[in-house]
Amino acid sequence: MRAFGKEFLKGLIITNPVFVLVLGLCPLLAISTSLDNAFGMTLGVLIVLVTSNTLIAAIRKFIPNIVRIPIFIVIIATMVTIVNLIFHANFPDLYKSLGIYLPLIVVNCIVLGRAEAFAQKNPVVLSIADALGMTLGFMLALLMIAFSRQLLGTGNISVFGINFFTLPVLGKHPIAMFIFPQGAFLIIALLLALFRRTGVMKG
Repeated sequence: MRAFGKEFLKGLIITNPVFVLVLGLCPLLAISTSLDNAFGMTLGVLIVLVTSNTLIAAIRKFIPNIVRIPIFIVIIATMVTIVNLIFHANFPDLYKSLGIYLPLIVVNCIVLGRAEAFAQKNPVVLSIADALGMTLGFMLALLMIAFSRQLLGTGNISVFGINFFTLPVLGKHPIAMFIFPQGAFLIIALLLALFRRTGVMKG
């Protein structure tokens, strides 16, 4: 149990995939314009990362080293295809909003990186802990970026059609730049600087 907790917290804080390892920035830049997209992408990454880590850890002793990467990609691609179909059938608006970045989870550095660096070397339970920690670390970063961009770029915070609050000034005069890619770069840079300055993400 202690080992499970250690791996879980490591992915969440010490080796946060965005603020420490600086991985998966492509979807962060593209879909972090709203909290809806952030929750949707997190759900997709969670399903793919947990299932692929579990499967790879379960069969790791039977995978020939020379073909391990193609096998990892086939497993991950299968999970992504299932997630893609689920989203398409049950969450059409979210599916449309995430666009090409949902199927591109196949080549997300976080997912493939955990398969190569962790799941193929560790048992199932620890691989699940690693997947959960990494996913929550990714979610932490994505929600912080999406919250900042949505608040500054639109002046309000809403999730799945429910408006929680609107800032009086920004509600009428939002800083539209933050909805565009340059806004994402600026927010990510500021958060990276903040975490490195405060030492929150130091291992």
